Formats: sequence, structure tokens, C-alpha cells
Amino acid sequence: MTVFERIKETAKLRGTNLKNLAKQVGLSENAIYSWKNKTPRTDNVQAVADVLGVSVDYLLGNTDDMHQSSNNEMPVDLDEVLSKLGPAVSFGGKELTDEQKLKFYEMAKLMFGE
Repeated sequence: MTVFERIKETAKLRGTNLKNLAKQVGLSENAIYSWKNKTPRTDNVQAVADVLGVSVDYLLGNTDDMHQSSNNEMPVDLDEVLSKLGPAVSFGGKELTDEQKLKFYEMAKLMFGE
């Protein structure tokens, strides 16, 4: 199945068509149709995946798991996890945003091999 076919099928499952999907993504009405014959830019595939709620790997056919990876989900108790990281979670005495905390959490997971 091609990227175009997988996008079309997923859009149908989500109750939309390719023209509406393209508009939601911010592309021209027929942009996705052009992907039948040419390779789309990666940022456009990512934008389509985000709108459809699936992973880029799914759209590319690298996996049959439609849903995005759960690696980006916040841990149950983020503050407890971050407290294990020590003073590196503050910068200039300012509290970090949840997005910044999540990045630290992901870095810690990589450092500790989790």
C-alpha cells in the first residue's frame, strides 16, 4: 500500500476526505492527490499524521500500529520522576514548563537506558 493509499484509507476511517484533510493541514485542496505520483515532503506527512492521529511510520507502511507512540505521554507522577534528576530541572530559579520537563524526562530515560 502506498503512502497516498494509506492516507486516503485513514482519512476515510476518520470520516473525512482528502480535500478536507488537506485544508486542515494547511495544504492546497489537491496537494495530497498529487502524492499518487510524487513523494511528499516529510513535514507535510508529519502534519497529515498529526491531524489523523497516527504515526508517520504508520502512513509510510513501516508499522500496522495506527496509533502514535505512547513515548510522548507524561509519566503518572512527573514531579516525582523529575525530582530524581536533581537540580538540573531548574534554570535560573524559574519553574520549567511541562514541555521542558517532558524533554528532561525523555533525556533521563535515554541516559538511564529505560
